[in-house]
Amino acid sequence: MAMQRREIPEFIIPVSGSQDNLLSARWGQGLQLMVFSGNGKRRYMAGEADVAVNLDKPSVVHDVRWQTDMHYPATRKLAAQSHEIFTSLQKHTSDATDGTKKPQLVKFSRRYRVAMMECLEDLRKAASDMAEDEGDQETYKDMCQLYQQLELIWNLCEILYIENLPGGVILQQLLDWVKLHFTDADTLAARIISEGEINISKDYWSAVYIYVLQGRLAEARHLLSMNPETQHDVHGAYARIDELMRRMPVFSVFSRQSLAEFDLKWRNWQEICQQLLVDGVFVSYQPLETICRILAGQQDVLDQLQDLAGDWYQIMVTKLLYTNPMVKAVDLQYHAKSCMDKFRGSSRLLPLDQILLAALEYDVTQIIKISSSNLSNWWFVAHLADLLHHAGQLETHQLDFGATMREFLLLEYASTLMARESMWQIIIEYLEHCPVFGRHHLELFVEKIPLQSEKKAYKVLKICDEKNMDDQAQSICKVMGMRALQEKRLGTALTWCLRSQDASFATYLAEKFLTEYSLNGNFSNLDLIDNLGSSMLVSDRLTFLAKYRDFHRLYEEGEFAEAGELLLSLIEANLAPKQFMLILLTDALPLLELDVVVFSSKQTSQLLMCKENLLKWYQSEEYTREILPKKSKGHVELEKEKMELLQLGLSRNLSRALLEESVRT
Repeated sequence: MAMQRREIPEFIIPVSGSQDNLLSARWGQGLQLMVFSGNGKRRYMAGEADVAVNLDKPSVVHDVRWQTDMHYPATRKLAAQSHEIFTSLQKHTSDATDGTKKPQLVKFSRRYRVAMMECLEDLRKAASDMAEDEGDQETYKDMCQLYQQLELIWNLCEILYIENLPGGVILQQLLDWVKLHFTDADTLAARIISEGEINISKDYWSAVYIYVLQGRLAEARHLLSMNPETQHDVHGAYARIDELMRRMPVFSVFSRQSLAEFDLKWRNWQEICQQLLVDGVFVSYQPLETICRILAGQQDVLDQLQDLAGDWYQIMVTKLLYTNPMVKAVDLQYHAKSCMDKFRGSSRLLPLDQILLAALEYDVTQIIKISSSNLSNWWFVAHLADLLHHAGQLETHQLDFGATMREFLLLEYASTLMARESMWQIIIEYLEHCPVFGRHHLELFVEKIPLQSEKKAYKVLKICDEKNMDDQAQSICKVMGMRALQEKRLGTALTWCLRSQDASFATYLAEKFLTEYSLNGNFSNLDLIDNLGSSMLVSDRLTFLAKYRDFHRLYEEGEFAEAGELLLSLIEANLAPKQFMLILLTDALPLLELDVVVFSSKQTSQLLMCKENLLKWYQSEEYTREILPKKSKGHVELEKEKMELLQLGLSRNLSRALLEESVRT
């Protein structure tokens, strides 16, 4: 049977004292493990997980995944379609009124079934395309069988729990259920008709019998009308059986006929069937007599046609059609057990039998329990439970660990999708609708989403912003900022840093910009630095960078007085790194050489004091031990020349400033 849970592979490693014979593993995304031998010494990227392996001795990294039914192309399409239905259902039920809720739930249920049938067709096509690979073909055939069973179960649950027509008379929906899922008669009839001339064979009568057993009397009459013997119906047997089938009463909840009226008509009709058998009208026409016996509801004919009648649930519908057509939904369980005992006997019930029986007994919890234990994925139980929850058919009591059954199933289903990187947006939608543990799972999941591009990172970040996940948003920005820094894209790194509001990282990047300037004499990413605005306040160093750039802009625009004021304030604020102080003082030289005096005597004295403090730092133990050894001899000589030029320029400016100030006074 296809309904069988796949277990996690088991690995056995020989016991040894060597560390290299240990089995190590790391979680990937969702139901995924990266397994390797050894104790793990270095980092290694395998699939979508960052794994530690011992590279000193070669080790094969095994990508172990389980419950991968939703990873095939056909089932991925199903996951995408059902996700759209799921999200629409959540929005609808929050706005729906009591009058509109039930019809809409039926529509949502049928949309799920359409998605399942499309998936089934895709699986069948894939199986036919795998003719050369017997292993893959067998896998797809098993999946076809599974999804046939899933649609069968879902359709029955829709009839019993969602549609639930008034009055409780349910037979017509059960007939439609059998007609949709069991099409052997259609296959036989199509083959017989395609042959041109009707050949009255065993297959011909088998098709007719199945049609009658399924209550599809119009199709049975059509097939009988094609029988050449009807042209020579001397005794009118074919006409009589056709008239019986044509006049069979059919109850509909949408008709104006009452149950009492229908019951009277149906009993009269069946008495006619029984009387024709007593009169021996069809005694010379054995196939027609068999049809009449079915119409008369004789139990022994069902025993004789058991191979054609199908399994116990098909026989149950046939038996009810011809013996108790007004059966109520609540009474189905008794008829189901009777048919199961008679036609299954002591043979062990298969999971499908147990699920259908639980559905007929209105035991939703048992449906979920058996399905969860025997199906190879969580898609079916998660979506069915959610639909039943909105229909008010699923108990809302909490499980032992605090979540409801619906939430538990949705979380399990989301976990099976996590190993598929492309489904991350779908997973987030499911986690969002889990009120107890969904938020916690969502936060953990977002942190593990692989961010291969900035476009994807912005998408994830948008979701974090919408859901107020500030810590996760900050983490993403830090990751993307560090990645940009490693790729030497300082501007991009700073953009991500500003979004994360990481003061230490902002300080580090600002120093990188300053180092770049000290080496090249200019800034990269000027547009970004010029438009930092209030973002500069993230860190003191970033504030200095922005203000230092303002100094350059003022100087370029010829605003020398303002540039001088800003430069002096930057020097006195002591926001710059110590090794950058000489560059700041050197920037004062062009202002000192202007025809106009920019710095007053007091300001010049302040600059001289800063220059003396810098000279003391050059002579300090910190500088001589940590910084001086990293500088070349030429660089040291250049710094000495700059210090001398500064001394000369400041001294001259002090004289000019004093002279100008004395003239003013």
